[in-house]
Amino acid sequence: MNVDSILLDAHSLKILFELQRDARQTVQQISEAVGLSPTPCWKRIKDMEAAGVIRGYTAVIDREKVGLHVAAVAEVNLDRHSESQVQRFEEAVAASPQITSCVSATGPADYILTVLVQDMKHYERFLHQTLFSLPGVTHVRSSIVLRQVKSEVALPIEQVERPAASVPRGRRR
Repeated sequence: MNVDSILLDAHSLKILFELQRDARQTVQQISEAVGLSPTPCWKRIKDMEAAGVIRGYTAVIDREKVGLHVAAVAEVNLDRHSESQVQRFEEAVAASPQITSCVSATGPADYILTVLVQDMKHYERFLHQTLFSLPGVTHVRSSIVLRQVKSEVALPIEQVERPAASVPRGRRR
């Protein structure tokens, strides 16, 4: 893979901020908001997509309005941490649609999962049919979310204080 780099300067960061705020904006609207003309703005967006800085576009959906009323945080421990065991566990997690987030963490748990299901009966079924049968799982501690105080998918782009950073970019097609 030929690796170039992409410059994330103040304009690029502003573009990212605008896309996170509303990805349905036209290039014209974004270019006006960031102080660039449309063509360089469009080129920066395409370059950031090619470099993997922008991984995709999606809609933010209210989970409860689609029937996913129970959110659980599950702390999971594995019996062994061999490369093959970890790989099998992570592949199984990736294949489970109810698991919407999985992080490997320090502290008492090896992994912290966010699980979304319809109700407690479905969570119990998920535990027995999926989570307890994942490769190497020895311990699961669940916490049910009572109320979500904050949930942001946008990154705090405005907090990034650097004039420019290079990000690896793959070969163009």
